[in-house]
Amino acid sequence: MIRTSAWLLTGLGMAALSTAQAQSVATPPVAARKPHEVKAPFGAVRQDPYYWLRDDTRKNPEMLAYLAAENAYADSVLAPTRPLKEELFKEIVGRIKQDDSSVPYSKKGYYYYSRFETGGDYPIIARRKGSMDAPEQILLDQPKMGAGKGYFAISGREVSPDDTLLAYAEDIVGRRQYVIHVKTIADGKLLSDEIPNAEPDFAWADDSRTILYVEKDPTTLLGKRVKAHVLGTPVSADRLIYEEKDDTFYMGLKKTTSDKYICIVLQSTVSNEERCAPSTDPVKFLPLAPRERDFLYSSDNVDGRWTIRTNWQAPNYRLMTVADADVGKGRAAWKDIVPASADVFIENFQPFDTFLAIEERSGGNKRLRLLTAAGKSSFVEADEPAYAMTLDINAESGTPWVRYSYDSLRTPRTTYEANVLTGERKILKVQEVKGYDPAKYVTERLWATARDGTRVPISLIYAKGLRKDGTAPLYQYAYGSYGYSTDPAFTPMLPSLLDRGVVYAIAHIRGGQEMGRKWYDDGHLKNKMNSFTDFIDVTRYLVDQGYAKKGRVTALGGSAGGLLMGGVANMAPQDYKLIIAQVPFVDVVTTMLDPSIPLTTGEYDEWGNPEQKSWYDVMLAYSPYDNVQVKAYPSLFVGTGLWDSQVQYWEPAKWVARLRATKTDSNPLVFRVNMEAGHGGKSGRFRRYEEQAEYGAFALEQLGVAQ
Repeated sequence: MIRTSAWLLTGLGMAALSTAQAQSVATPPVAARKPHEVKAPFGAVRQDPYYWLRDDTRKNPEMLAYLAAENAYADSVLAPTRPLKEELFKEIVGRIKQDDSSVPYSKKGYYYYSRFETGGDYPIIARRKGSMDAPEQILLDQPKMGAGKGYFAISGREVSPDDTLLAYAEDIVGRRQYVIHVKTIADGKLLSDEIPNAEPDFAWADDSRTILYVEKDPTTLLGKRVKAHVLGTPVSADRLIYEEKDDTFYMGLKKTTSDKYICIVLQSTVSNEERCAPSTDPVKFLPLAPRERDFLYSSDNVDGRWTIRTNWQAPNYRLMTVADADVGKGRAAWKDIVPASADVFIENFQPFDTFLAIEERSGGNKRLRLLTAAGKSSFVEADEPAYAMTLDINAESGTPWVRYSYDSLRTPRTTYEANVLTGERKILKVQEVKGYDPAKYVTERLWATARDGTRVPISLIYAKGLRKDGTAPLYQYAYGSYGYSTDPAFTPMLPSLLDRGVVYAIAHIRGGQEMGRKWYDDGHLKNKMNSFTDFIDVTRYLVDQGYAKKGRVTALGGSAGGLLMGGVANMAPQDYKLIIAQVPFVDVVTTMLDPSIPLTTGEYDEWGNPEQKSWYDVMLAYSPYDNVQVKAYPSLFVGTGLWDSQVQYWEPAKWVARLRATKTDSNPLVFRVNMEAGHGGKSGRFRRYEEQAEYGAFALEQLGVAQ
């Protein structure tokens, strides 16, 4: 559970009035200043006059009044761009196939799929027995379930081994405290069983009566205990299976592809452990390998053997195997399948009975490699310079077919199947985008040289005919934390941007793993500053190369990418016309000093522990809230959700308040607070585009882009 987010760019345009004119009829809110000291254990003291904006109950009338005032001010400032927002929203939604459906996949004789009805925000989840010509069984009628709810999300669902029951995890607040429900598939009736305050991943035992789940701490929201619930019995009587004492570990559950084992997955930044037990009797969970600092692994099981991805003596990971019967012999029994490489990073894998599918990164792109049991290796080819191939749902291991998807900024998602034995490749589905012609656009892979000499990859797209004369507007996105790599992928907002002459770029900065594990190591902890400078250096490179005009640049990032935006705003405000920071993690030191806040204890190895002076000093040097200065800033659009559990709403609220009181410019600062959402914004496939259209319209107005 990391500070990631689904926020991304959207389309744009012009408006009748300027934002400056709108500001003349609106006065920005002024947050009260109240004395408060934030103390570190070693004696450091910082003054935080806006600390009062934190309210864990989210009921403080003064705090709520301030957020309401910010929303009212945002409404006023954005009023001139409202027609454009509506235009962009119409464009985006108009490209989306209304009655879309997923490619069905087969499992145990059923074909599972999801489908949207025209106008629907949520998909219907269904299955058919034997073939797609059989009668439909609706598993979840999500349009009906989500009707009238300000927020609605189903994040986990599992059919029982006997195929008669469905368990699913529901969140109607946005705080990721799920309630697990169970229903009978034949008649759709809910059972009385309700498991509250749970993680969304859970597993059925083979008896189809027992559900293993992870219970969350109600304050920190960390998964703390694995419990077993027997249908028809009180939740209060659920048996404790496992309890994790170390608060630096996140916890989840998974079932292996073979269905033979249930595993408790314990994960920290630099260590993890998988404890597994037979699905027939999931009581005694034994570690596949005991946890050890700087030792990471993940596993799956098919055909009587385990496949293991691990960094053991392999910074870029290797793949190893061990037979079920030899697991107890420890790592000494593990054998190499794919040895370590200095240039290729192994990101994921899927074992089959007769072959192995591998996601690996080379040259910044994610490609697919197929390895047969006989040792024959082949790669799936790509025709574009910047792309990503991702393993799709492969629920059955006894097939020669592997399903995967292909994405690029130019090419809508395409789902393929490839046959390992014959080499045949089939297109199963191409994402339908109404009115879109990929031939109108050009995608490139560029390399910017950072100030320390490191070459940083860039994925770029623009409309054909772009004159690289240094006049175009640029939209630049990045994330750069947790080793999370940002792959180029088409979105329905992109054409609205590109058709208006905007260049769009993804900066693959250090802190992700696009270039391997060292790319991550060079962008976190004491090397975190590289993420900020990489982003700035990419901007300057694109300007120098004529792709954009200096100062005619919008920067965008969300969550930990919002931290990036806050740092860039402090370090290089003159390079940007607008910075968009969604659910931004900007109060780094104060948050990481408070172990009661969700995610804090699990992320000491990502950011450092500021209870120690050496780490305190490192984090204080870039924490956006602590480094707001008396100077001019670019225009800013900041977004948050009141119920966000990943980055609490008060971080951006405090940041905005301090910026308003400190910055010397008259550029607009808009703070949009979604009172019914959490970390990912509004739920539903269309409602989130309303938010993106809002800040997209504001961005085009700021960039001076004509219709």
